Amino acid sequence: MSRLATPGEVLQLIRSGEAVTRADIGRVTGLSRPAVAHRVSDLLQRGLIVEDAEGPSTGGRPPMRLRFHAGGGVVPVASLGARRTQIAICDLAGEVLHRTDIDIDVEEGPGVVLPLLMDTWEKLLEGRGDVAGIGLGVPATVEFAAGRVESARVMASWTGVVIPPVISERFGVPVLVDNDVNVIAMGEHRSVYAAELDDLLFVKVSTRIGAGVISGGGILRGALGAAGEIGHIPVRDGGGVLCRCGNLDCVDSVASGTAILRDLRAKGRDVASLADVTALVRAGDAETMAVVRQAGRWLGEVISGAVNLLNPAVVVLGGDVAEMFQPLVSGVREIVYRRSTQLATRSLRIERGRLGPGAGITGCALMVLDHVLSAQAVDAAAR
Repeated sequence: MSRLATPGEVLQLIRSGEAVTRADIGRVTGLSRPAVAHRVSDLLQRGLIVEDAEGPSTGGRPPMRLRFHAGGGVVPVASLGARRTQIAICDLAGEVLHRTDIDIDVEEGPGVVLPLLMDTWEKLLEGRGDVAGIGLGVPATVEFAAGRVESARVMASWTGVVIPPVISERFGVPVLVDNDVNVIAMGEHRSVYAAELDDLLFVKVSTRIGAGVISGGGILRGALGAAGEIGHIPVRDGGGVLCRCGNLDCVDSVASGTAILRDLRAKGRDVASLADVTALVRAGDAETMAVVRQAGRWLGEVISGAVNLLNPAVVVLGGDVAEMFQPLVSGVREIVYRRSTQLATRSLRIERGRLGPGAGITGCALMVLDHVLSAQAVDAAAR
């Protein structure tokens, strides 16, 4: 570094492993020994780093090794689904310390859901340390900078609600809110793919369909947070199905878990849930497999356009529908490789998500940690 490194910048060096001793910090930053000692002392006092004598000796006393202290605080997070919500407490490395799931309909509104979330966090937090920040993923369009829900038809009672002030009033820490699929995309990318690629398209196929775009290593939200709303792109030959948005044949209305259940019931299949569909697929029921594969083809039609536009290195399919049904994944692959350009698909991989239901929790924690542990935030907190 050509200029004096701040404590926040020194913390980034330690977190990344680029500098693990005081000598390393001096070498990388050009800081004098007293300046290094001052910054390290500041970070030690704030509980952000710890030190121990694990460094290799060069003949004298072994150097003290510096490492990030993941136990220096906690991050309450929650990933809201249409019917089920995952709630957790994570450490400063994003590792889950405690998790619980609750059944709640988000359509009950923020007046019911948010107090329940906050009460649950408080129960889980007992004796677990200082709260550094809070993260929340919601199944709606979110204007990220403001934390305002902008969904007009889905979660209608949430429209216009600015969530962070409601939560920060009780906890007094930064609160970040994003679309649920964005945080899942962040979790999958950072936990599985970040070391090898920077461009990823995550598609969640569940009760509803949505996408999260990782471009250049970071989440692509768009001007107002509406990037990734692929669920309302229409498909060809969808049969004239009316979507909840008011348009016809949106992929959400013909290829989601809700649509698959509707179409199978119309064909006389007794399916109360997606678990019943899974049983029919495993039993080799030809008509069920045909319905699921056609849903995959419609989804692939929309994804192929996204592949041509964004040129991701990998398309990751997640959500309970994608995780349950191989015929759906096969249908997606069939259409994407047929309709996307040869260059865009030359090395394209289409894979199922690897984190499963925990991806949203991981993504929420990473979203918060990127904010509260940034060099700017760490330096601002010291003032």
